[in-house]
Amino acid sequence: MKKIRMVFIVLLSVLFLVSCGTAKKADYTTVQAEQALNKGKSIDGKTVKIKVDKLVPNSAFGYNIETGKHLNFVSSENPKVKKGQSIIVKVKKVESSLGSYIITYSKE
Repeated sequence: MKKIRMVFIVLLSVLFLVSCGTAKKADYTTVQAEQALNKGKSIDGKTVKIKVDKLVPNSAFGYNIETGKHLNFVSSENPKVKKGQSIIVKVKKVESSLGSYIITYSKE
């Protein structure tokens, strides 16, 4: 009985460690995404790791996460993030407006 219990505990421990070690990796960082957009590349459908420089909850586009030099990640839903927090988002659509990029996204 003790051997079965030990095997069970070891298996649970291994599963726990494996699940904790599988962190998601984004396709782009904020800087890389902005460079790609400036070169005319599409990042639609890609994931981007962004750091929240500023959250504007009542912008003309809804909730606006400002990051990078000219990136605005916008959503109609509250992203529930704070300044300084890093998150990974999946880009739905990118539009250019007045020298900035307006990017709709979903959270990963």
